[in-house]
Amino acid sequence: MRKGEETRTRILDVAEAAVLQKGFGGTSIEELIAETGITKSGFFYHFRDKNELAKALLNRYIENDERIYDEIFSRARELTGDPLQSFLLGLKLLSELLSDLPNGHPGCLVATVCYYERLFDREIQETNRNAVLAWRRRFGLMLREIMAVYPPREPVDVDQLADMVSSVLEGGIVLSKTLKEPNTLAEQVLMLRTFVKMLFLPVVEMPRVSGGSAFHGSAEPH
Repeated sequence: MRKGEETRTRILDVAEAAVLQKGFGGTSIEELIAETGITKSGFFYHFRDKNELAKALLNRYIENDERIYDEIFSRARELTGDPLQSFLLGLKLLSELLSDLPNGHPGCLVATVCYYERLFDREIQETNRNAVLAWRRRFGLMLREIMAVYPPREPVDVDQLADMVSSVLEGGIVLSKTLKEPNTLAEQVLMLRTFVKMLFLPVVEMPRVSGGSAFHGSAEPH
């Protein structure tokens, strides 16, 4: 990595940590300059203004999120061709990844931009919206594949169900930070996994036990 790229990455790293901790409004260019040890002209060489910095931060965050989801759910799909089992495995792998974060998830820039959207121009707001819609399309595609094989026990709107995945992830971050319990996010992902199993796994009638009644359970996919 060239020196200019290293400086830009350093600015973004410091800015992201500050923004997730204090918000965009509470983060000043002056403190970023002091923290990174560069000159003011050096900062403005990389970012024309705070809005351009926010745009770069958001795009980098979204790209990283997409890369993580690609890796996790592609790996799950390689391990099993069953769409439901693949999705459940992907959620399990995601939970394990989140559990490995030593201090919990630092926060979500997409949510932060939403909280402070009045600070940003229409381009950043639209980038944020498109990121959420991309999550809906990603999870919606996987859920439609599941529904083609496993009819849900209750009628559900696939886009709303896809949005629920994002809601659990975003809400889990808030819970973890508010409760100061880093593992809460990972546990919420596992709870979502349980819900998906209950929604899609078919009910099967268990063998009748002598002197008793028939039991019902869920058939695990193979």
